[in-house]
Parts: sequence; C-alpha cells; structure tokens
Amino acid sequence: MKDIIIIGAGVIGSMIARDLSKYNLNILVLEKENDVGDGASGANSAIIHSGYDPVPGSLQAKLNVQGNKMYDQICSDLDVKFMRIGSITIANDTEEEKLLRELCQRSKDNNVPYKLLNHDELKEIEPNITDKVKMGMLAPTAGVINPFELVVALMENAMENGVELKLNQEVKDIKRKDDHFVVKTQDAQYEGKLIINASGVYSDKISELVNPKFFTIKPRRGEYYVLDHFDNNYIRHVLFNVPSSKGKGVLVTPTTHYNFLVGPSSDYIDERDDVSCHDEILNYVQANAYRLIDDLRMDQRIKEFSGIRATVASHDFIIEETSKNFINVAGIQSPGLSSAPAISKMVLDMIPSKVEKANYKPKRRPLYRLDDMPFEKRQKFVKENPSFGRVVCRCEDISEGEVVDSIHRLCGATTVKGVKKRCRPGFGKCQGGFCQPLVIDILSRELHEDKKSISLSKSKNYILFDEDKGEENEKI
Repeated sequence: MKDIIIIGAGVIGSMIARDLSKYNLNILVLEKENDVGDGASGANSAIIHSGYDPVPGSLQAKLNVQGNKMYDQICSDLDVKFMRIGSITIANDTEEEKLLRELCQRSKDNNVPYKLLNHDELKEIEPNITDKVKMGMLAPTAGVINPFELVVALMENAMENGVELKLNQEVKDIKRKDDHFVVKTQDAQYEGKLIINASGVYSDKISELVNPKFFTIKPRRGEYYVLDHFDNNYIRHVLFNVPSSKGKGVLVTPTTHYNFLVGPSSDYIDERDDVSCHDEILNYVQANAYRLIDDLRMDQRIKEFSGIRATVASHDFIIEETSKNFINVAGIQSPGLSSAPAISKMVLDMIPSKVEKANYKPKRRPLYRLDDMPFEKRQKFVKENPSFGRVVCRCEDISEGEVVDSIHRLCGATTVKGVKKRCRPGFGKCQGGFCQPLVIDILSRELHEDKKSISLSKSKNYILFDEDKGEENEKI
C-alpha cells in the first residue's frame, strides 16, 4: 500500500515527487511513457517567465511569480542549467505601444520588475533586434532553463530519497476501495491512500475515473524551429511579440546551450498526441519572427518540432482536492514550467500530517560537464578517466563517459532519445547522423541488450532490424 500515487512524470509530477520525498511517505509515480518528461515538459520554449503576462489575481499570476523566484536554489541543488537573461516584449507601432503599456500595468499588479526602453536603448542591449522596434519592456527576472535536464534531475533526486518510479504504466481505471484507491494499468494493479493527478493532456480523463466531469482539456499544439548554436551573442534575451488572444505569440530565444528557438504557433487540435509539424504553420511562425529580428538566420535551422499544451476553458490552473484524497493538478499550460515549484508547494500544503525525514538529500550528484571544465582540469580528468576522452558526438562535444553516466544514474536513459535528453548527443547540426550508431552501441553494451532491442524513443520504436553492415564488413 502506497501513501501517495502520482500519475504523470512531467515537470509537475516530478517536482511534486521530489518535494514529497522530504517526508516519511511511501510514494509511487506512474508514467505511461518509457521515460520522464516526454510530454509537454520536453517540448516547450524552455522559458522561466517573469510573471508579467498572467491575469492579475489568477492562480497563474500568483504561482508564476512565486515559482520564478524558487528556481535559483532548485537548479543549484540539482545541477541544472539555468540562466536569468531577461525578456524583452517589443512594440513596433502605435497600437502595440498601447498594448505594451497595458502590460506594464499588469507587471505592477503582479509585482514583477520591469523597465520600458526606447528604440536606441533596445538596440544597445540587443543589437540584432528589428530596426522597426519603437519600444520594449525589459523583464529582468525571466530566464531560460534546460527542461529535459530539469525533469530528469527532479526525478533522480526523488528516487535518491525513496520515491518509486514505474514507467510504461498507462492508467486505465481507478476505483475507491474502503479507505484507499485501486489503480489499474494495462498490466498491473497498485493501491494508494491518496492520488495526485498530474497527467497533462490526459488529466481530464484521469479525473473522470473518480470524479464527475467538470473540466475538459483542449489540446493546443505549438510548432517551433531550432537554430544551431552559431553565435552566442546573436540574441541575448528572450524576445516576445506583444501577446494576443492566442497566447504569448511567436518568440525568439536562446537556450542554455545557445541554440535558438523560433516559435511557437498556437492551434487547437483534436488528437492529444499529434506532434506533427506543418509547412504552412511553420511559415506563419517564420513570418512573425521577422517582426522581432530583421536578420532571422533561417539558414542555421537544424530541426522543427512541436509540443502540446493542456488548456482548459478557464485558462487558469486547476489545483484542488476535487474529492476526498484525490488532487487534480490540471490545465497546466504556460506558464506551467515557470510555476512548477510553487504549484508543488501548493499541493504539499493540501497533504496533512507530513513528518520530515532526518536523512533527506536535497542535492543530486553533479553531472560531468566536460565542456564547462577549464582545459587543464579537463585534461587531467580525461587522463584519469579515459572514456571521457573518447568523443561520441562531435557537434556537441559529448564523450562516451558522459553517455555511460547518463545510462547508469537513477532514472537513467534506456533509449537514444533518453541519452539525448540527458547529455545532448543528437542535438547538434547533424541531428544524430554521426553519433546515433555509437549511442546505440553504448546502450546495447551497458544495458546488456541486443542492438535490435534499442529504441529511438518510445517503447518498441526500434531502429535496427538486421545486422549492421559494419559487422559484416569486419568479417570479410
């Protein structure tokens, strides 16, 4: 019998699991995919918003501002890349200037620091911003984070503190039985005293297994371009257009590794897992990005992707105990990532009689970040650990040692995408064209599995079906 069962291992479920692991509780996390963070948490703008945009008085406004302030400590404890680079929302004409001034008032109402800048001031701090810009609002507390690294780090630390994670467990039914719940998946059954529903775009379906229907998730897809890391100073801040009824609009932002994201679109769709991309929508994204940057370097694009946001009619978060011992955490669209630490704290406050552990470990073992090591220190480290001197990914300069470490940690990688999320081979210009065979070899060796059993991403999403020609050639 578990004290708490969390359904969903995205950033919200993982953040709650990590925070609950501070207490003497028996906690289980169920995730339908074969890795953590494979939904909205792994396909978003990777921005920690300042909090100026949400409607004052809403849960989004309150939790965004609170959550933003919590990330420095979280990322320090968990060794997650996070940079407070600030955001600039720009106005290119008189009508947009009016809207921008309204955002300034919203910033005041939400207690978010900001500064209005004119054309010349903007060009001084952001030289590549469009020449058309008339005014911009700088929000200095905004930042960018590595969302893949964050979710893995949260779950890894939760597991270090006793949380149990079960992957490939899609919840099919939940029944009340006396003073607890019986949760059935496609091939197993679990019992728990309290359920936390953090299942993203499926949160309404999970809720309806226990509660009368009272909200519906409308999936909204956002499509992006990824640009290569060609110049660390190309864009120095997150650049936003003035928001519209569709959301924050198309943006251009650096990532923590100085790739650049261009997007997203914002379109309601019927299929909750449809992460396809479409030329006409990406053309729209590109056209709107030119309103931010005149010299948009589309010659540097290396990938397109899309992610799904879980929207509800209220356009606000749903965080409440909707029936006894069943807590819904639903409708967590943007700024959900920014708000996640405060959302987790709010959920923890709903759970009574928690006793803190004496041996709680707030920090996880740091990653091996060879690209951040000074040359002499790296040289010494590689001499002592030769596998870290064998380069697997030339685009991102990732070693065999880093890949092996990503596999053998708690919440370790079991797929090519899992390795990519944890230490970046495949994120570069060749998109895995050179390193993918080497990653497959390492996964096969370290997991003691046949190469043909290694998946690209989802379960049974196999890459190889026959012996590779390299092995045949070696025999000749």
